[in-house]
Amino acid sequence: MINAKRHVLTLAALLVSVSFAPNAVLADGKAIAGIVFQQDQYFRGIQIGMEKAAEAAGDELLAGNSDSKLEKEAQLIDTYIARGVNSIVVAPLSADASVPALKKARDAGITVVTYGTSANGDVAQATVTSSDRDIGIGTGEAAAPFLKTLGNGEKVKIGTLAFKALLPEQSNARVDGFLHVVSDQVEIVAQQDAWLAEKALAVASDMLTANPDIKVIYAANEGGTIGAVQAVKKAGLEGKVFVFGTDGSEQLANMLLDKDNVLQATTAQQPLEVGKQAIEAAQKLLEGKTFETKVNVPVLPLTRANADGVAAYKEGLKALK
Repeated sequence: MINAKRHVLTLAALLVSVSFAPNAVLADGKAIAGIVFQQDQYFRGIQIGMEKAAEAAGDELLAGNSDSKLEKEAQLIDTYIARGVNSIVVAPLSADASVPALKKARDAGITVVTYGTSANGDVAQATVTSSDRDIGIGTGEAAAPFLKTLGNGEKVKIGTLAFKALLPEQSNARVDGFLHVVSDQVEIVAQQDAWLAEKALAVASDMLTANPDIKVIYAANEGGTIGAVQAVKKAGLEGKVFVFGTDGSEQLANMLLDKDNVLQATTAQQPLEVGKQAIEAAQKLLEGKTFETKVNVPVLPLTRANADGVAAYKEGLKALK
């Protein structure tokens, strides 16, 4: 049996690896490719969850990052096909455009599991996700009582930061989930795309300048949330403009605990659990086991009003380091 040391290969190592026949099984375990599409704390948690599940079964995890580029995603999948992995576990960049590369893997006899995002059709044999609509709804439910007080009977003017240009289906589901809860309490005066913190800082700053009556910004991902908070503080609008966001990280937890009162709530995913269950789904497929192939991992609302819950969440993040 493979010893307890983690067996994780990077793409660089893969590129110099000797090709194996499709579905070649290692002497003591299986080779499973795990693909993320960016480097942040969420995907760091995904990778750690994958590593733990692979190590527990004595399997080899081959880690790759598509860097949010479809061509690199396809190249990674081609590399893993040539490597002869048993399974590919991936967060597809596009529900449609990612399908041809994944179909090539299926045609080569490789099992495919998607997590986080999905692929259309039947190319994925199992999916592990957290509902993006639930992510938006979680923050919306936290925002509703706050907006009622803030608006005092009037609709509150808000702006939104999304990531439609990157992942339209996922972005729309989150924003729509949030607005589904608060639509009767808000008037949307600005909608922009900005999912990286530095860009979101600039976009949110411009949004606040162009719309000085904005009282709330909703951001649909971690980078957008961080940038929105920074923009409010840069403009000196603490106590006048408030942020409701998405995702969970130590930085966001600290923002919820900060006395500046800018970030009010966010809805976090559970990346360790998503990564772990995605690899376990691949393992079950390879072993021919019967199991629920559509797994929904619950989301976790975090609010300024529940500081103890935020502190507990922050403590749990130590597992990601």
